[in-house]
Amino acid sequence: MSAASAAAAAQIIEGGAMMMCCACCGITECDGNILKTCNACKSARYCSVKCQKEHRSQHKGACKKRAAELRDELLFKQPESNHYGDCPICCLPLLLDKNKSLMMACCSKRICRGCDYANFLRALEGNFQRKCPFCRHPVQKSQEQAKMILMKRVAAMDPVALCQMGSIRYNDGDYDTAFEYWTKATRLGDVGSHFNLSLLYMKGLGVEKDKKKRLHHLEAAAIGGDHVARNRLANVEWENGKHKRAIKHWIIAAALGDDDAVTCLRERYVVGLVCKEDFAAALRAYQTAVEATKSPQREAAAKAEATGG
Repeated sequence: MSAASAAAAAQIIEGGAMMMCCACCGITECDGNILKTCNACKSARYCSVKCQKEHRSQHKGACKKRAAELRDELLFKQPESNHYGDCPICCLPLLLDKNKSLMMACCSKRICRGCDYANFLRALEGNFQRKCPFCRHPVQKSQEQAKMILMKRVAAMDPVALCQMGSIRYNDGDYDTAFEYWTKATRLGDVGSHFNLSLLYMKGLGVEKDKKKRLHHLEAAAIGGDHVARNRLANVEWENGKHKRAIKHWIIAAALGDDDAVTCLRERYVVGLVCKEDFAAALRAYQTAVEATKSPQREAAAKAEATGG
């Protein structure tokens, strides 16, 4: 074993041993002693709050560095899909253009236009009452009915409905209430609400302008697969001179099928700021993402929309 390998192995063993005992007093996890892991860095454990406070001055620097590393690992991990996910009917990825899908108020499911159009044709040919393609609830005939159903979903703490209600309040100019709804939705894991909150913190609507909180919500949205948030983070990093981080963001967005990210990468490839291998890999990933969203039903729906059918 080389000297470098031996040093690395020793470091791993030492790190594992440190996780078996309190980082402050050294007491081991035995005889009923329960050690709690540092929430920020996950690399130190303590037997009590007292020990954690006493060790804070020694641990602070390493903790902050490791926490940032863990955050970057999560931030620059390629999401499995965009934040819209897959259509629950055909199980194909939804397009990034939200106009190519629609939200069903009855079940808060986003359905692709292809499945909606196929459902429409089925009801038309069989002279059936039109129903939701997913939950089979009758389609609402008025805005009042849709609003009533939405309020029921809000009362049930449906994160998608909470996000929708926040958007309604935002469009009405009630930014304080929009903030409340979106905050509730983010606590339940709604990605779109994170992006919406970033806009409030950027514009200072209903809240004070706050760059750190804006970036926090942009990062949360990007981690969840929001391509617009990912592009905005890339622009922020580029303006701050962190070009490598910006390029990573654009590569991830391109792999989700985002056109703007490909354009940004192409512009920088032309002037030599993106290497040929990275640009080619991003183009392949982009094409794969776009092809995965295609289906005969979606093509038929697009054709019908274009011809007014």
